[in-house]
Amino acid sequence: MTRRYRMADESDAKELLALTERAYEPIRRLGIHFAAAHADLDLVLNNIRKNACYVMEEDGRIIATVSIRMPWGQQPGPYGVPHIWWFAVDPASGKKGVGSELLEWLEQTILRDTLKVPFVSLGTADKHPWLIDMYERKGYVRSGEQDLGKGHITVYMKKQLRTDL
Repeated sequence: MTRRYRMADESDAKELLALTERAYEPIRRLGIHFAAAHADLDLVLNNIRKNACYVMEEDGRIIATVSIRMPWGQQPGPYGVPHIWWFAVDPASGKKGVGSELLEWLEQTILRDTLKVPFVSLGTADKHPWLIDMYERKGYVRSGEQDLGKGHITVYMKKQLRTDL
């Protein structure tokens, strides 16, 4: 079992779409309108081209993905720092710490050590039954709310990554 992390490229789009469809099925059943939950190939390609889209591979197969939107991009987060979104783990790999491992790698290797950001943000739906609690257990704190017209309130969360800046 060999895992590696890398930036996604356009050749990954179909595999990422299939992974996203599987991973976001519970979100669709909950009626939560995350863009990734209703992705098509064009949206996946747009994400790869315009954001920092990372994948975790295991034995050459993509098992998880996470993207960060940059403050200068088309959809910046609310705080002028990179904003985590489109976080998906293949359900076949779920409950094994894969998502936690990918998120920790992103936070430490990419955001803290490479980009040198003081904190990172993300947004989730107030209606989701367990995501807010999960992110709080990972060190995120609530930092704001906004109605973006998606049928739920977006809860913004931040995590401090560096205190020396």
